[in-house]
Amino acid sequence: MAGSGNAHLRGDDALLSVQDLVVEYPTRAGTVQAVSKISFDVMPGETLGIVGESGCGKSTTGRAVLRLDRVTAGRIRFGTDWIEKAPEKQMRQLRRDMQMIFQDPISSLNPRRSVKEIVVEGMTVAGAPKADRVAKSSKVLDSVGLPPDRYSDVLPRALSGGQAQRVAIARALALSPRLLICDEPVSALDVSVQAQILNLIEELKAEFDLTVVFIAHDLGVVRTVSDNVMVMYLGKVCEFGDSAQVYANPTHPYTRALLDSVPLTDPDQAFAGPALEGDVPSPLDPPTGCRFRTRCPNVQDRCVTEEPEMRQTRPGQFAACHFPLTVVQKKLVSTP
Repeated sequence: MAGSGNAHLRGDDALLSVQDLVVEYPTRAGTVQAVSKISFDVMPGETLGIVGESGCGKSTTGRAVLRLDRVTAGRIRFGTDWIEKAPEKQMRQLRRDMQMIFQDPISSLNPRRSVKEIVVEGMTVAGAPKADRVAKSSKVLDSVGLPPDRYSDVLPRALSGGQAQRVAIARALALSPRLLICDEPVSALDVSVQAQILNLIEELKAEFDLTVVFIAHDLGVVRTVSDNVMVMYLGKVCEFGDSAQVYANPTHPYTRALLDSVPLTDPDQAFAGPALEGDVPSPLDPPTGCRFRTRCPNVQDRCVTEEPEMRQTRPGQFAACHFPLTVVQKKLVSTP
C-alpha cells in the first residue's frame, strides 16, 4: 500500500519500495518541500498510477526513484538493492533495469542522432557489440509500430509527436528493463494519438513483462491503465487503492473534488460537483495539519493542528483524512 509516515508496506515481494521519501530544494526564498515523507510499494507486473494537480510532486517522485533528483531523506529499494545512497556507478548499472519515458517526446531525443542510434544509446554506453545493437534496434522499433526500414535513419525533427514518443518508448525497452516509469507520456499528444500510445504501453507491458509507474494529471488516462492509483496533493499522498474502487467511491475529499471537476459528456450535466475553490498553497510554506485543509469543504478544527495518517477506509483502500467520505461516488470519469 501507500501512505505517509510509518505506513505499513506490502513487504519484500515488491519490486519497488519507497519509504518516507523526502525531496526538498533550497532556494533563496526558502526550502521547497516537493515531496514530504511518502511511502508506497509497486508489485511485480503491476501498474501504479500517480495522479494529482500540477506541482503536487508526482513527477519529482518518479525522478527521485531513478535518482535523477536528489533524495533528501527516506529509503528506496529496487529489487534487493537499497539505492537512495548508491554511488553513481552502481546507479548506471541499475538504470538498465529502470527506464523512464519523459513528458516531451521531441526534447527527450538527441536531435543530431538518427532513430536507430537513439534507440540503442543505452546499449552503446554499456559496450554492447554492434551486431547486437542493430538487431535490438530493429526488434524494438518493430514492437512500437515503427518499421525499421522506414525509420532507422530518420532524425527526430522529421517525426510527429506520436512517432517521437514511440521512439522514446523503444529506447526505454532496448535495455530490457524490469521497471518503466512513464512521466506524463501522452500529455503533449493529440487525443487520437494518446489512445494509440496508451494501447501500445499496455501491449508492451504484457509482451516485455514490465512493471509500470504511470504519472499523469489526466484522471481518465490513469484510470485506463492502472491497477492501483495513488493520489497526491502538495507533496503528500491523499489516497491509495484499487483504481476502479477509488474512482467509483473515493474516500478523500480531494480525490472526490478531482473527480467532480472532470466535465461530463452530457451538456446538461457539465460537472458532477462544485469545482475546487482557492489556489494550491506554496510548497515553500505548506499549511499545518492537513495540507488540503485550506481548500477542503469538510475542514474542522482538528485538521488545522493534526496531520492525518494514512489509514484503511475500506478493504484495499486507504486515505489520509480525519473525516473520510462515506457517500458513494456515482460518476465515472470518461476515458480517452
